[in-house]
Amino acid sequence: MSFQWLQMRITEEKDRRERENNIHQRLPPAFEELRAQLAKCIETYNDAFGAGTASMEGSNGAVRVTSGESSVQVHLDLAYPGYQVDQPSGHLSIEVGILPGGNLYYRDAEKYLTLEEVTRRILDRTLFPKLKD
Repeated sequence: MSFQWLQMRITEEKDRRERENNIHQRLPPAFEELRAQLAKCIETYNDAFGAGTASMEGSNGAVRVTSGESSVQVHLDLAYPGYQVDQPSGHLSIEVGILPGGNLYYRDAEKYLTLEEVTRRILDRTLFPKLKD
């Protein structure tokens, strides 16, 4: 005997597993896109303040940005799924998901973010530690 509730839950679980698989496939390319955007930000910063004022290193799902005595690390986190940002001021988790149509979304604990807001959250305190929010 097959119960209707059981069939509905099986369908829901299949959909959940498919969404999870899709995001796990998209996360590494999304992280590389983020890394490229961070590199552009570092290039712009160095153009303004001098070569080598800020640097970025890392690959394979992790990147570190350093400016002066301040640094920030960003790690790809497949389990979350998203990015973990370790800054001197604390830890930040940014969820990455897929919208209908295949576009990515970014979300912190409070709200949805654009890619520009994500780069600001990652870099602002490292590049501009003496400026207030």
